Amino acid sequence: MLKLDAKPEPVEIDLAKSAVVVVDMQNAFASKNGMLDIAGVDITGAPAVVRSIAGVLEAARRARVPIVYLQMGFKPDLSNSGGPAAPNWHKELALRLMACRPELNGKLLVEGTWDFAIVDDLKPRPGDLVVVKSRYSGFANTTLDDELKSRGIKYLIFTGIATNVCVETTLRHAFVLDYWPILISDAVMAAGPAAMQEATLFNVETYFGWTIPAGEFIEKIV
Repeated sequence: MLKLDAKPEPVEIDLAKSAVVVVDMQNAFASKNGMLDIAGVDITGAPAVVRSIAGVLEAARRARVPIVYLQMGFKPDLSNSGGPAAPNWHKELALRLMACRPELNGKLLVEGTWDFAIVDDLKPRPGDLVVVKSRYSGFANTTLDDELKSRGIKYLIFTGIATNVCVETTLRHAFVLDYWPILISDAVMAAGPAAMQEATLFNVETYFGWTIPAGEFIEKIV
């Protein structure tokens, strides 16, 4: 067992039963002219998050810790969006933007588009697990839970965008499925005011898991 000097208290993990989860590090969320940028969300913090995640992934691969990529996306016909009868249709940002701005139709978070793609600096490598999802939680309507259980994974190290949306939703879902969630505090970025980042850190540390900076995590596992 490996002891992490996490908040709110140290936590022990078994690297042999751990995986790093990269949530939605796509052009939509981290790149200029991507969905968040088009929506007017401040993404100036994205390059630092990409660098932080890259460091975590390099260390994880050296330690032979599996990497799991979650990738938000919809079929070209939006058949996996839930349709007008689902709240996802009315609240998910890409779906709302495409509905309100016809020139964006088929361009935001649609499978096969630039917006959907993982950013170049964090492309998955052979052997990494990639799970496409159509809801905020990576466990909703996907094989993620089965894939993790088949690999004996118990501890999940979370990174990605957006801290307060898909990262937190997936982390909470992991918690209720009895995974041990650890959030890398400077390898995530919120969509919205800075208070949103702080709120998720508070929620994780108080109710759902633990947080640790990337540098401290890397130092422990290499």
